[in-house]
Amino acid sequence: MPMRRSLLPIKYPALSLFLSLPLCLATAHAGENSNISAADRARAVRAAKAPAAKASVKKAPAKFDFEGEFVDYANWKEVRAFLDDMSAKHGFDRAALDTLFGKVRYVESTVQLMKPAPPGKPKNWQAYSARFIEPVRINAGVKFWEENAEALARAEREYGVPAEIIVGIIGVETVYGRNTGRFRVLDALTTLAFSYPESPTRAARMEFFKGELENALLFARKDGIDPLTLLGSYAGAIGLPQFMPSSIMKYAVDFDGDSHIDLRNSTADAIGSVAHFLVEHGWRRDDPAISTYPVNVSASRAWEKFIGQGLQAKYRLAELQEAGVSTVSATPQNMLFGLIDLQNGSEATEYHLATNNFFAITQYNRSYFYAMSVIDLGKAISQVRAR
Repeated sequence: MPMRRSLLPIKYPALSLFLSLPLCLATAHAGENSNISAADRARAVRAAKAPAAKASVKKAPAKFDFEGEFVDYANWKEVRAFLDDMSAKHGFDRAALDTLFGKVRYVESTVQLMKPAPPGKPKNWQAYSARFIEPVRINAGVKFWEENAEALARAEREYGVPAEIIVGIIGVETVYGRNTGRFRVLDALTTLAFSYPESPTRAARMEFFKGELENALLFARKDGIDPLTLLGSYAGAIGLPQFMPSSIMKYAVDFDGDSHIDLRNSTADAIGSVAHFLVEHGWRRDDPAISTYPVNVSASRAWEKFIGQGLQAKYRLAELQEAGVSTVSATPQNMLFGLIDLQNGSEATEYHLATNNFFAITQYNRSYFYAMSVIDLGKAISQVRAR
């Protein structure tokens, strides 16, 4: 289907966080297992102790923000087939769907943001981490924790996920509700489901987003929400924890007991839903508090076969040590680990052994950098609260 492309400039910087796609442990001790230097941490903590007025974080205005254009999606053959299926499979009124999709817009910025970044600078863990372990997020996290202490403690009791991991995820995702996204979810998902940019994985990605569009419509109907009022990220992620619609349908919980799941406005629902998501993706409450252990690697490079072997802990410590991995701190002998590499640009790569619970966090976002940032942000916030 030919499509007119927008000539308007793209206003949105590429986002580094992947979208909960497919888009933590008994409480960790403050200061342990950190991936930021002591000096950087001290600076962040000192800055976070600034007056409360400087720490306040205001939620962005509830308005949508996109460069959209009308492409008559309702009359596209592929879209008509999708709407026919929604009517037959889920009982949606077909005429109402036509009316709804007559209002949906193609969003060029969503397409541009979905394209892979061009080759450029090498990955740099320290630079990535510095974007999240910083005063605004730390102060906002302290405030969020204080205001939601009861819900966080209850989530820890019921799910076994420490408060600092939940706080870390919501802080990395949206700065505690400040940046939840201002794209109309239906526009973003329809654009990606039917106008995804050319790539080797285009067909698979379009099928994924069709599924998310289906779940967005089901979610809106279930909650009695006008689908066009749902705002989210450029990829359709919604609310404080940035859940995709399918994750809302599968993992979101009514944690405030009002018989309604609201990840956009209920911090309790967001907290409980994050904890439930992690448990459903392998979080183990009885695993040790520390989820990563720094290691050194030998010049023989026999250990390289353990890098990039999936997002799971599956190797015994002894076999890793035999390949030239040496621990630098006390490490459990009776657990399985994965070997992860945190590249630092032109500087030396950092290596860590990661436990099952670390990899549970990567199911939220399939990135070592992301999971480490969640852990370190939670620890920095915990440190400030303890002072």
